[in-house]
Amino acid sequence: MDDLFHLESKPPVAEVRPHTFTVHGRAISDNYSWLKAENWRDVLKDPAALPADIRAYLDAENAYTEAALGDLVSLRKTLVAEMRGRIREDDSGVPEPDGAFAYYTRHREGGQHPLVCRRPRTVVVIPGQGAETAGTGGPEEGEEILLDGDEEGKGLPFFELAAAVHADDHTRLAWSADSKGSELHTIRVRDLGTGQDLPDSIEATTGEVVWSADGLSFHYVAVDENHRPARVMHHVLGTEQAADTLLYEERDSGFFVHIETTQSRDYLTITASDHETSEVHLLDRKSPDATLLCVQPREPLLIYSVENWGNHLFILTNADGAEDFKIVTTRIGASGRAHWNDLIPHRRGVMIRHQHVIAQHLVRLEIENARPRIVVRDTQGNEHVVAFAEEAYSLGLQPGHEFETAVIRFTYSSMTTPAETYDYDCTTRARQLRKRQTIPSGHDAAAYVTRRIFATAPDGESVPISLLHRRDLVLDGSAPLLLYGYGSYGTMMPAAFRTNLLSLVDRGFVYAIAHVRGGTEKGWHWYMDGKRGKKPNTFTDFVACGRALAEAGYTTPGRIVAHGGSAGGMLMGAVANLAPELFAGIVADVPFVDVLNTMLDGDLPLTPPEWPEWGNPGASEEDFETILSYSPYDNVSAQNYPAILALGGLTDPRVTYWEPAKWVARLRATMTGGGPVLMRINMEAGHGGAAGRFDRLEEVALIYAFALRAVGRAGAGEGPHS
Repeated sequence: MDDLFHLESKPPVAEVRPHTFTVHGRAISDNYSWLKAENWRDVLKDPAALPADIRAYLDAENAYTEAALGDLVSLRKTLVAEMRGRIREDDSGVPEPDGAFAYYTRHREGGQHPLVCRRPRTVVVIPGQGAETAGTGGPEEGEEILLDGDEEGKGLPFFELAAAVHADDHTRLAWSADSKGSELHTIRVRDLGTGQDLPDSIEATTGEVVWSADGLSFHYVAVDENHRPARVMHHVLGTEQAADTLLYEERDSGFFVHIETTQSRDYLTITASDHETSEVHLLDRKSPDATLLCVQPREPLLIYSVENWGNHLFILTNADGAEDFKIVTTRIGASGRAHWNDLIPHRRGVMIRHQHVIAQHLVRLEIENARPRIVVRDTQGNEHVVAFAEEAYSLGLQPGHEFETAVIRFTYSSMTTPAETYDYDCTTRARQLRKRQTIPSGHDAAAYVTRRIFATAPDGESVPISLLHRRDLVLDGSAPLLLYGYGSYGTMMPAAFRTNLLSLVDRGFVYAIAHVRGGTEKGWHWYMDGKRGKKPNTFTDFVACGRALAEAGYTTPGRIVAHGGSAGGMLMGAVANLAPELFAGIVADVPFVDVLNTMLDGDLPLTPPEWPEWGNPGASEEDFETILSYSPYDNVSAQNYPAILALGGLTDPRVTYWEPAKWVARLRATMTGGGPVLMRINMEAGHGGAAGRFDRLEEVALIYAFALRAVGRAGAGEGPHS
């Protein structure tokens, strides 16, 4: 493989600093533990605090990767130009009505960051892309730019707008942003009359904001010294952050805290949860003397979320063995589980992912066998379904601001069909197209094929695969294939339209999503069969998908490039150890590969909340043995590996930079052939990489150029449709 990459220099060699520790009587050796900075908390706040020896090593790795891919600069520029050409640069969201205004975000031509805008509700519908579209042009009559993301981010190496929430009376905007990539957000408040920010500045938050009904104060979530969302605070405008009062504090380090409002905006909701248990508290936003109401005290393995309709509660829950969830009702004064009454009963294999309550309708988003649908129910109990006919597609609900309405908004796309935004009247069943994603450089959906096939896992399970390729592609096994996977936390990978992928597909790639266990594409059991002691199912499912695609003629073993990020990056590390011969290349984006060491370190931001997902190897010998059996870093062996590209972010609090750094160091020191193994650490970003929409394309182009090189398609003559 090295001959494809034209390497002219040797890779950096990480210094071996022996370190051994014992867990449950087993000695564990970690020669690269020194790459974890002892002052990692300081580094999250200020990247300049990174120790010099670690910085020197990461800089050397970045330089080596740039040199290894140096002859692909022209290809990367071409890819960026292609991908940018598919973006409408002055794109705008569909205005969302709220009282006298309609709020939306848009981008200016050449802008990296969004503009937060509003206009009088009477001019919501604007010309742009044809009949019944809205919010797709530049500045329109009556528009107010409330917040200019490009201006706020000017001169900063990283800037990401997290939230922009207007007060009920529309006079102020609370907005939050991250300027380091470390997800430590600062909240500010803008006076919408003057356009100026008030003196209030709230540091070290998650970025979430919920206003009080009178608009004179707000609640937010503060992070603790270990970067965990732990406290809900109340801030009164015009006061110092030090004077803020505590509303709720989570004392279990394994639970994270999240705030929002019910759709009615009657209540602030505080949700404390890990990956398998939740607890919700309500606070009446309109009563200054209100106290917190716990809907149902936490019980192990009980998950629920809450919406209200007056003093009635609608609760989406897995109670009573409803593994794919059901919806129950009760009253505010009798909210405990003993008072819950089934409204939408549980049906195994039909997972209710979301509920949306408006004035006269209960709307739910369901998924069955990896296909979504929307179900609308009126106050009389009559139901109808909003569904689509394509073989594989993505469907999403957008909650909106209003409660007293019969209109819901949803988005639809497939792997061949650009995104469409609809307003749907739940009473008349009229469907209004509000926006269709435009591809300025052009897109012919008929030139592509999307399919859903299935692979058989080693234990007989049927694993869904979503596919995209050009219609004129000859399926004789010679095509390269990019196989994407995730498979953790119950996250479903949607078969949605992604313009960037066309740069690979138009160069002869097949693109496939492996809907492996650990997600919820086939219901909650699909998640449970891919976590803790059953985690290895995720890896064997992915390998089975790769082999099934080869057997079906879509590709050939050794022509597959695997791609996954975060927990999906852990999947990449695991399959690299398990079946390296199947892959031409592996892209591990912010990869969670040092699973054992991370799960043993209870001080890291995400470790205690992650124990329900992976297990607690410090407390349980069984969990220890399971994690040790697959942890990618600990299972690197003396074998040939495919070409590997590992990507990370210096200020990433979720998957810390030292995970890919340690993994790459051990791979290079242990593997007997293959490769190369490359790593790039973004020294100015965190988990999500570059925040600007065009800067992000540079990172995607790097991944795609690597993938093309790994399968021998990066030559000068290898253009689109070749």
